[in-house]
Amino acid sequence: MMTDFMHPALIMIIGALLLPLFRGPARKPYLVIVPLLSFINVMQLEAGTYGIIQFLDWHLIFGRVDRLSQVFGYIMTLMCIIGTIYGMHEDEDAQHIAAWLYVAGALGVIYCGDYITLFLFWELMAFASVFLVWFRRGPNSRATGYRYILVHTAGGLFLLAGFVLRYKVTGGDLSFGPIGVDSPQLYTYLIMIGFILNAAVPPFHAWLPDAYGEATVGGAVFMCAFTTKTAVYTLCRGFAGMDILIPLGVCMALYGVVYAVLENDTRRLLAYHIISQVGYMVAGVGIGTEMAINGTCAHAFAHILYKGLLFMGCGSVLYMTGKSKFSELGGLYKKMPLAFVFTLIGGLSISAFPLFSGFVSKSMIVAAGFHEHMLWPAFLLTLASAGTFLHTGLKVPYFIWFGKNNCSEETWEKAADPPWNMNVAMGAAAFLCIFIGCYTPYLFKMLPYPVHYEPYTAYHLSESLQILLFTALGFFLLIKKLAPEPTISIDMDWPYRMGGRAFLWLVKKPIQFVDNCVSEIYNLAGMRPLMIISRFWSWFDWHAIDGVVDGTARSVRNIGGVVRKVQSGQMQYNIFYGVTIAGVLIVAYMFS
Repeated sequence: MMTDFMHPALIMIIGALLLPLFRGPARKPYLVIVPLLSFINVMQLEAGTYGIIQFLDWHLIFGRVDRLSQVFGYIMTLMCIIGTIYGMHEDEDAQHIAAWLYVAGALGVIYCGDYITLFLFWELMAFASVFLVWFRRGPNSRATGYRYILVHTAGGLFLLAGFVLRYKVTGGDLSFGPIGVDSPQLYTYLIMIGFILNAAVPPFHAWLPDAYGEATVGGAVFMCAFTTKTAVYTLCRGFAGMDILIPLGVCMALYGVVYAVLENDTRRLLAYHIISQVGYMVAGVGIGTEMAINGTCAHAFAHILYKGLLFMGCGSVLYMTGKSKFSELGGLYKKMPLAFVFTLIGGLSISAFPLFSGFVSKSMIVAAGFHEHMLWPAFLLTLASAGTFLHTGLKVPYFIWFGKNNCSEETWEKAADPPWNMNVAMGAAAFLCIFIGCYTPYLFKMLPYPVHYEPYTAYHLSESLQILLFTALGFFLLIKKLAPEPTISIDMDWPYRMGGRAFLWLVKKPIQFVDNCVSEIYNLAGMRPLMIISRFWSWFDWHAIDGVVDGTARSVRNIGGVVRKVQSGQMQYNIFYGVTIAGVLIVAYMFS
């Protein structure tokens, strides 16, 4: 069953484990060859079910290949090539290992056919990607990484609880497919919560701008392309036509736009706009028609390219100048002309400008809404497009490369176009953004359903140009009001942090007070009933409360010790011990 099937994730896992063996002149070619082999492998896959493994009483399906999985597999391996070239100058092997294992997790989810395999790769994604945050070694990297992994662990637990409950209810069915949205049950919502947390649906979204803004320069390029789009794929596979996803998606589209306009950090702005753009995809899944699913897949495809391009452009500014805040940049068009051109192409693409990729993908979702007479969702998604052009198409290029020069003397001297490999990667992504917008059959032929859609109609062109031109007019009329300020926007992470403080207060004050009172009763009690009660409480307090608190504290200290060693340059490969075990298990399953 495995003789004619090589899983693209397996190529990435083996490539990651062998990377430390390649040194000197062989290293850079190897960095390109591994993701290129995975991409070629995806292109050669034929429709069917492969890699069926008997494990205990379960049939695990590692290779379910169809048109839906292929469009995501194609763009993800292509983006892996571009992202690896972009980060080729990075000498730390651990960063490339983390990125490739992360991609392997995403590909494993894309091609899986059962929930156990999905969960295995789902967790591999989370635990590999957190190192892309920690490896920046900034003042906030450690705390940001902890929050990231805690949130994703919680999402994984929702997913685990959902499919275990489904396994019980359905009498042992582990197949991953349409989940029956017409008559949802408890497990339906648990699984959906696990998926939409990775899709960054509010209020489960605060991890995204927090982590992506704090990740390494190359790591952010990978992170913006894989986690949310893998979640979109799972929603397409299991929840097409789930009505609740329509208002959630519309809220995402508008919510992300508002916070992006307020943001001062370039990469946090782009991260908020991931939330907005994924909102279109989530709404498309909720609409659930063939055109809407096609639009969702097309927009995910286009979004991976132009969002990766935008993160590469802003990341090159951070790499060369050490700055990522608008209030510390400006006037760099003379110093970084290539980065400006590439970032502008990404901004025009995400803004759905004619002849760019976003124009031919985003409009398909809106058209599907109008076709189903869902007027309010379609109009609100159209409104969100204006906000997209406002901050990503205009604010980002203007306040970095034009506008008032807020650069310090040191920043100005360091500013220059990035190394050649960064320019090659940005050039490839920019070319594809234009190519997709001009030659629509390239993308449309990959989509799951044979639905005809023509984006270049007179009505659509005139409508889009009016929105874009009036948005540009508003930007330049209100440019002083939109000038970036070094402020902090309070988002949904505020309840998380306040909840943590409340838990600490509860432990330190009331619970500790009761504990002290019971201890006094135990010491002073002369009556046997009181002795029994106090001894029981003492036992419960020692084994339950203190055991949990002390165990958690010890775990955090141990993890903290690992991270401190990572940040001091030690244990370059040992930090991947847990992730490597997961990778070895996957390899063992595939060859068994």
